[in-house]
Amino acid sequence: MKNLTIGLVLVLAFSFLGCAGMSDTQQRTLSGSAMGAGAGALIGAISGEAGWGAAIGAATGAAGGYLYDKNEKSKEAAYQKGYADGHQGQ
Repeated sequence: MKNLTIGLVLVLAFSFLGCAGMSDTQQRTLSGSAMGAGAGALIGAISGEAGWGAAIGAATGAAGGYLYDKNEKSKEAAYQKGYADGHQGQ
């Protein structure tokens, strides 16, 4: 269990180092995937299937990160539209 924890910490650390040249969507998807893999591996380790837990967690986290990004972009677009509409009336 200790080796698994150390391995997950290293994987998460290295995955966040590569985010510098990525778009917001890519960063949020990767971050969600990494967090999901870590959580899935921990939950899977309890049941004896850490690998499957990590795989399922990564897929779920990636989907969640992508959907979160789309939601944030939608909110930003609505804000910008409201801001522009408000300045046109002045």
